[in-house]
Parts: sequence; C-alpha cells; structure tokens
Amino acid sequence: MRCDDCLAQLDALHDSELMPVEETALRAHLSDCPDCARAYDILARTSHLLQEGLVHYSAPDVLKARIHGALMRERDAEPPVRAVAPWNRWSRLAAAGLAVALASSAATFAAMRQSTAARSAADQVLASHVRSLMPNHLIDVASNDQHNVKPWFNGRVDLSPQVPALDSSGFVLAGGRLDYLAGRPVAVVVYTRRQHVINVYSWPEAGSDTPEVTTTAQGYHLMRWSKGGVAYWVVSDLNAGELSQFVTLYQGRGLEQR
Repeated sequence: MRCDDCLAQLDALHDSELMPVEETALRAHLSDCPDCARAYDILARTSHLLQEGLVHYSAPDVLKARIHGALMRERDAEPPVRAVAPWNRWSRLAAAGLAVALASSAATFAAMRQSTAARSAADQVLASHVRSLMPNHLIDVASNDQHNVKPWFNGRVDLSPQVPALDSSGFVLAGGRLDYLAGRPVAVVVYTRRQHVINVYSWPEAGSDTPEVTTTAQGYHLMRWSKGGVAYWVVSDLNAGELSQFVTLYQGRGLEQR
C-alpha cells in the first residue's frame, strides 16, 4: 500500500467505516510506516481533544417545534405505504394473542391496563405540548396575572385550574389555553423559564391521590400526579432538576389558592 492511499483512508479508519479486509491492510501499513502511523496518531488525538472541548447546547422549544413541523410536512408528502401483507397481519395478531395469554392473571392484566392508559395519556400530552409550540398555538389568553388567567377558564372546562404566581421564583406565568385530550377539553396553564415553555395540564379524574411520576420522551420531561380528584401533567424540555423545583412550587402555591 502506498502512503498516499493510506493517508486518504485514515479518517475512515478512525470512524470504523472500512471493510475488514481494507482495515487489515491499512493497519499492516501503519505498523510498517512510522510517518503514516504518526499522522494517524495526530488525527486520533485531535479528534479526542475536539470531543472533550465541545460545548453542547440544548435547543429551545421553538426550534424543536419548527424541526418537528418540517419532519411532519415531509412525512405527509411521502407516498402512502403499501398495505401489510395478510400473512404479516395474521402473524402480528397471533403475537398479540400470545402476549395476552401470557398476561392471563387478573392482577397482571389490571397492571397492564393501567400502564397502557398512562402511556396513552403521556403520548397525547406530549403530542399536545409539541403542537402548542407551533406558531399561534401556545396561548389563548395571554397574561402574567393569575387573576386574568384563572377566571378565563370558567365555563370552558369542568374545573377551576390552579394558577399560582411563581414569578418571584423565576417561573413566569405566560397565560393559558384550552386543549383537547381523549376527546374532552382540558385546561392548560403556561409558564416560561428563560427560553423554555412549561405546560401544566389538569382535568378531573376519579380515584385516590397518586404520587409524582417522572418520565422522559423525545427530549422532554413529563411529570404527573393526581390530587383531590384532579390529574396533573407537567411537560417541558427544561432540565429535570428545575422542572422538579417548579412542580414543588406549583403544588405548594396551588394549595394556597384553595
């Protein structure tokens, strides 16, 4: 192997993009050629230093929404996917039937139903949050005054949502909107922290109180709990620590409004 050919493939070697035969030949040349070996060592060390020095920035919600919207438009423009062959559908149905059979006990089946319901709600809440970041979708009533936002929901939803003032703690009330989940209207109170949007969903839900549960999906943090017959969901791309701080403040100040 000539040195020129070797040097031309060093990047591919470092990125593990060569075929096994090519990599074997290149490494054999490196073991016999000090100049090429030195060039590869410089490349590897430079790459390592660059990776260590890179600064990672979190994309703001608005940018994520624009990217999501572009991807959705591209997806809608694609030709429809061909129908799944009948035998594939039957195999999938058989697999689903096997899964149900394995979960035959009443306790296990009940747990699965609860888990599925939670996932379904999480998917809907997350989709609503992403949709709200599109232009003109975030707020129906724009105000940083809780006495303007809270009365706006009267007659629009079947509960009076908590709208505590948290500006002094760095969580600024931006307003509220009416959204729809599972075919029913729900209240959404909107806060901001720096460039991050925090959506707080609430709706009536029968059952006992439940503690906070935190999940992460598509780069967003979701926190849910229920209290006094009301289900709460909080969604944001804010870091988990600050979002947890927000929830603690929201719960504490919300109790003061009752």
